[in-house]
Amino acid sequence: MAFAHLPYLPFLDSKAGLPPIEVIESLAVITPFLIPLSCAIELIGTLPKHLEFYVWDDYDATFDKNNLSSSEQRISEIIQILDFGTVKVFTNRDLELATLGVPPDRIVRIVDGVSNSSSVANGGVSGVMYILNEITVSKITSDPDFQGKPSERPKFLFDPQLSLSGLKKKMNLNTGSCAPIYVVPCASMTTADIDEIAALFVSTLRTDRPDGLFSTCVVSNSPTSTLLGQVYSSAESIKMSIKTCRATYYSRTRNQLWVKGETSGATQSVIRIRTDCDHDALEFCVVQKPLTGFCHTEEISCFGPLGGLQHLESVLFNRFKNSISGSYTNRLFNDEKLLKAKIMEEAEELCDAECFDDVKNEVADLFYFALCKCIAKGVTLQDIEQVLDKRSLKITRRRGDAKPKWEQKINGTSSTDVCAPNASKDSDNTPSYSTPTPKPILLSSTPNLSPKNPHLKCQIVDLAQVASSDRCKLLDRPLVDSKAMLARVKPIVDDIKASRDNGLLQAVKNFDRCISATLSDLAVRSPFQPESMNISVEAKQAIDIAYNNIHTFHAKQLEKERLPMVVETMKGVVCSRFARPIDRVGLYVPGGTAVLPSTALMLAIPAQVAGCPHISLATPPRSDGTISAEIMYIAKKCGVKEIVKAGGAHAIGAMAYGTESITKVDKIFGPGNQFVTTAKMLVASDIEAAIAIDMPAGPSEVLVIADESANPIFVAADLLSQAEHGPDSQVILLAVNLPDDRLSAIEVEIESQAMRLPRLSIIEQSIPKSLIIRVNSIEQAFDLSNDYAPEHLILHLPRASQYLPRIRNAGSVFLGGFSPESCGDYASGTNHSLPTTKFAKQFSGVSTLAFMKHITSQELSEDGLRRLGPTVIKLAELEGLEAHANAVRVRLSSSSY
Repeated sequence: MAFAHLPYLPFLDSKAGLPPIEVIESLAVITPFLIPLSCAIELIGTLPKHLEFYVWDDYDATFDKNNLSSSEQRISEIIQILDFGTVKVFTNRDLELATLGVPPDRIVRIVDGVSNSSSVANGGVSGVMYILNEITVSKITSDPDFQGKPSERPKFLFDPQLSLSGLKKKMNLNTGSCAPIYVVPCASMTTADIDEIAALFVSTLRTDRPDGLFSTCVVSNSPTSTLLGQVYSSAESIKMSIKTCRATYYSRTRNQLWVKGETSGATQSVIRIRTDCDHDALEFCVVQKPLTGFCHTEEISCFGPLGGLQHLESVLFNRFKNSISGSYTNRLFNDEKLLKAKIMEEAEELCDAECFDDVKNEVADLFYFALCKCIAKGVTLQDIEQVLDKRSLKITRRRGDAKPKWEQKINGTSSTDVCAPNASKDSDNTPSYSTPTPKPILLSSTPNLSPKNPHLKCQIVDLAQVASSDRCKLLDRPLVDSKAMLARVKPIVDDIKASRDNGLLQAVKNFDRCISATLSDLAVRSPFQPESMNISVEAKQAIDIAYNNIHTFHAKQLEKERLPMVVETMKGVVCSRFARPIDRVGLYVPGGTAVLPSTALMLAIPAQVAGCPHISLATPPRSDGTISAEIMYIAKKCGVKEIVKAGGAHAIGAMAYGTESITKVDKIFGPGNQFVTTAKMLVASDIEAAIAIDMPAGPSEVLVIADESANPIFVAADLLSQAEHGPDSQVILLAVNLPDDRLSAIEVEIESQAMRLPRLSIIEQSIPKSLIIRVNSIEQAFDLSNDYAPEHLILHLPRASQYLPRIRNAGSVFLGGFSPESCGDYASGTNHSLPTTKFAKQFSGVSTLAFMKHITSQELSEDGLRRLGPTVIKLAELEGLEAHANAVRVRLSSSSY
């Protein structure tokens, strides 16, 4: 549901700093955001997911269009950001983009403020943006292109110096159907400006009603644009809705503002407020509180009950929340194997269906079982529609071949099957690499093909061609501006610190999108309800095996700590050191793009082994407020006392300072995004919080060292296993004397395997930023690795363990071709919570000892004090601390001595 008629267009630029999240949320209700291409991925990754973005190709002013490779790279970046879900791109490369199949409605043509826009063809773009330079607004607005009809394309004016007060003046001067849309920088906006932001939006509306009200359609965001009812809005109710993001209308019966659900509890969160083309009617896109209706009759819509998929979703959600004895649907929720079998059965029957009725009925059956799976996993129709909407914006098209096992099932063979010479198709083509002697590699893809997808090709650098002075920059991480992040995170944490439960509840609604959450939903304490831990037998078995291995490894770390260390430093002076568990620890388990029960294991097991009396675990809840059953099971198994149902910076703040519902902890552990990392470092620096953290953490990273003995299939798989973590993951291969054909084989495998992975869209963002560095020796490789200090270091080398003495800096090391990093991530026993972004030079990964502190003691006999006392007195006198010296003197001169 994209915006069509904009009041103005806010410009976000992380280089200039970002406004408070409250400002961003209010703006997002009424308009998209314009962001620069140069930091688009960084910005999109840190902002709320429901925001709509336009991207400005800000490299145009400095980019050399005559440089073919540079031009192709820029076009590739534009296509990539459009694939990522950006609605429009503002650029002067409209002709080049059009030839690549970018639709006109996705392009806005940039005019530098000097050229005449009338020379720009009306076709081929959806609008024009003028960058004010040496030309005045009056000259631009007198341009023939501004004298068109109201239905023609919008005209944007971008003045980098424009302020909010300046915007108000310009909007008052330029009214009417052909008025320009002003682009206004919003870095300096504060929460005090939200009233003005809302007022400017209202100023663009018009009404011919004597009472000054606006006709308002209320629609559901899922299924998209389902009409819930017809109401009226006043200028004040619109401003209130924008300011609070809570639906507020005007009641003509009571002649007052009407905050939806204030008395009935049937509240609505506002996602979008859109105007029609005449700016005299409004559409409120809302999220209705689950299990409530919009109408006073308690129906979801004032026009009666809804049918179709939304009705089915509502029924299934009710069954999931309120079990009915004998219900087949409840049986499906409780039997994952049955549900899986039914989905596969109905999918096969759909494939076999031929006639109209059969296809219709089989699709209906498949929808039912698939939606059961969705409800069981916390996925809503809204979530699915968002994925489809984002995919509809992709420009790049994939071949979309079926996975090999399905091609084999349907066709009896796979398109990727390649036979080696003199080998049958039934033979095992996987080579053995048990010895260092290089052997022929038989690939799963044709070996003489180079990668065709530019988004699946790493950058290749020959270290010999890099100047010594530049080598230190070669492996720099792409870091986010810490000041900008701090400016965004601090208000969130401060609000939790000041408002406690109320602040946390608001953050859960805003950031975790649990709009129906109440104060009682913020935490759940042990003992946990058995139904919250309902997982399959297979999942339980996998978790139990991983638990046993991780527990064994971390328990072994305690052997030297079970008894105090005691030493007599000199006669009569006995010193000791003993370990004690930290009283209260907080574990952060991210949600994000994947559920991470493995992280819960890695953090909770060492806390349990250490004997911490109180373990809190914070993790983002699903949209219905529940926590993954796998995490609930792990929490019970590991003795977690409290689960905080929140994610992000607000979860860190709640554990650091404590609230009415959340226990304050003494140390926080766990990885997270930039908000989480910044929040951890912020609270650790606040003496009032009196809290420690495990380590700073950034995006996941891997460095692989491989020589000729390495299997390209294994190397590519290891690189991809990290690349799928997120768009900002960093993947590096140090290729030791690898010939061109071996390097090409790895590149082909990266593309071949990636195309079969479900998280391809993420991999396509991380791989182009990754590096393959050719080095001439093992020595060079380890020098680079130690300087880089990777989170994960994988050695595809013969007798890999012999190289351990060379490693000085790394989070965790994986030795040999049969030690995939995935094993360390899940179940080998070592911990996967590791230092990133070069912090492996100073920090260790999480261990049992990280959940303990060491206390020292000393005991002196009278003879010991007589021997040591004069030394202490002398040192105290040198420092001018007479009271210290006196504490010894009085004892040496006492009668007992």
